Amino acid sequence: MSHRSRIPPSEITPEAVYRSRRAFLTGLAGAGIAATAPESLAQEVLTVNLVERPLQFKKNARFSTSEKSNSFAEITGYNNFYEFGTGKEDPAANAHRLRPKPWSVVIDGECQKPGRLALEDLLRPHPFEERIYRLRCVEAWSMVIPWIGFPLADLVKRFQPTSRAKYLEFTTLADPKQMPGQRYPVLDWPYVEGLRIDEAMNPLAILGVGLYGKLLPNQNGAPLRLVVPWKYGFKSIKSIVRIRFTEKMPSTSWALSAPREYGFFANVNPEVDHPRWSQKSERRIGSANFLARQPTLKFNGYADEVAGLYRGMNLARFF
Repeated sequence: MSHRSRIPPSEITPEAVYRSRRAFLTGLAGAGIAATAPESLAQEVLTVNLVERPLQFKKNARFSTSEKSNSFAEITGYNNFYEFGTGKEDPAANAHRLRPKPWSVVIDGECQKPGRLALEDLLRPHPFEERIYRLRCVEAWSMVIPWIGFPLADLVKRFQPTSRAKYLEFTTLADPKQMPGQRYPVLDWPYVEGLRIDEAMNPLAILGVGLYGKLLPNQNGAPLRLVVPWKYGFKSIKSIVRIRFTEKMPSTSWALSAPREYGFFANVNPEVDHPRWSQKSERRIGSANFLARQPTLKFNGYADEVAGLYRGMNLARFF
């Protein structure tokens, strides 16, 4: 189905999604949790499907920012994940429907070792590490998140792309029973994103499996998501079920839905305004002053690592 809504998706909240969120919050209040429970219990309620088993990982200081990380509650309670609703609290309220196990991922397209792998087999060869990355969303808010994952480049090399492979295309699970936001034509489902191969090979790009030392909660993209810290958040696709090597640039979800607002590259660039607001500054979630803003950094502060990927490109045209 093709959808070209005149109403910005950020302003759409389906009635059923709204009511489910209200019921969730009402239930918390009725149980006395929202107002009186200790923070740890409140986090457990909000972060549905949090797997308590800790992950084994090493810390990667080379790529980690020294900025203070956002709290677990902030990271898991304020999300963009339209498959579970367009409100920032909707994913935490609705993501309990997602069943992240068992899970498999199809790897296909222009590669020499295609196949469908159980998630455990996909992850087994890759040691995990913690990287503390900035996340900058196109709505001009940001967080700092301690991700657990492994370099995307390792997976690319493992499946041996052919000489025709120029891009990677990623696809999210499509299942309206598990993802109630997909019952509404906010986007053309399933969600699709993509990277150039050289972007995918950059050591900053990782496949995330956890945060704060534990497996990803559903609302943060369980069980497997992309993390590309120099790009706006919508590029870091969640709940991946397919990775395809392609010769042509993938047709990505937001670039199809609103091409004037969301380009394929989506590099954080304060010099290029969104058509409806400036990108020159951002609001850090969790800051003492909710309205305080800070300057947006080119490439989200990762210019030294990634600017060479776009040398000679007009970044106002290729946004």
